[in-house]
Amino acid sequence: MQTLFRHLLPAALALALTVPLGASAGQAADNDQVLSRMNLGGDGGWDYLSVDAQRHHLFVSRGDRVLVIDLQHAKQIGTIADTKGVHGIAVAQDLKRGFTSNGKNATVTAFDLDTLKPVAVITGTGEKPDAIVYDTASHHVLTFNGKSGNVSVIDPQKNSVVATIALPGKPEFAVSDGAGHVYVNIEDKSELVQLDSRSNTVLNTWPLAPCESPSGLAIDREHHRLFSVCDNQKMTVLDAGSGHLVATLPIGNGPDAVVFDDAASVVYSSNGESGTITAIHEDDPDHYTVKSTIVTRVSARTLALDPQSHRLYLSAAKFGDTKQANGHPSIVAGSFAVLVVGKP
Repeated sequence: MQTLFRHLLPAALALALTVPLGASAGQAADNDQVLSRMNLGGDGGWDYLSVDAQRHHLFVSRGDRVLVIDLQHAKQIGTIADTKGVHGIAVAQDLKRGFTSNGKNATVTAFDLDTLKPVAVITGTGEKPDAIVYDTASHHVLTFNGKSGNVSVIDPQKNSVVATIALPGKPEFAVSDGAGHVYVNIEDKSELVQLDSRSNTVLNTWPLAPCESPSGLAIDREHHRLFSVCDNQKMTVLDAGSGHLVATLPIGNGPDAVVFDDAASVVYSSNGESGTITAIHEDDPDHYTVKSTIVTRVSARTLALDPQSHRLYLSAAKFGDTKQANGHPSIVAGSFAVLVVGKP
């Protein structure tokens, strides 16, 4: 994922109660809005979020650990520790396992979804594993390694890397269609790669123009459509079978994640620099309409969807008035929170 907001906060705070927000904080034309804010505080950067809908758990990456949130009671119930440089969390329901991509030490932590206890640390991935996907067709876990530009294929039964797939550039987000294909955005080439997850080979590499620097990727599995969000405030829609460009839609600035709600036929792009979510309706597989813009908070660039409640969850924090040494905005101590977006 993009690194703009991956900073360490200077102080740690305990989990606070969920804070309701008024409709004015995020009122949208279709009534989607920010419903509440879970104040988590603490220090650490952040990246992906992931939902275990079966157990009503939200996994939130925080630098060197993963926070586990009970969505029914809006409170933290656990921490998966020692996940240095964690980016993503993959959920494998059939295995009752979760997997974290630990970017700073090139490992994956496997943990039990019921007990939340680590069961293995898998070594030997490529450098700086970022996105992580569980593919139900092959029953393999795949990490997409930003520095080495490849994919590490993990057999979760053996807890070991069993294959490596070379990529044409720096991978970003990835998705599986559940039918033997995995797709990944190539950030520095503005391309999208189709993998065969059973043979661990590259099938196709497709251009994403007019997209520039793609990050988030989502899929409509039923209609075979891929949604890539891009730095130049565009979302591209590709045919997942042919790679044909179907549509290009406007989105906000600084996107880093996108999800597709199958039941509502809506694509949501989280735009961290704009502090918005762009909601785009899939009228049919070849036609799309920008439905609304939902106000969130500047820095809210990553999100996850709960397919049962149809609510969105976004990590965010407040920016300070000063700059850090790297030129990025400072972050107000203890301001880290998860925003909850949906219909009231």
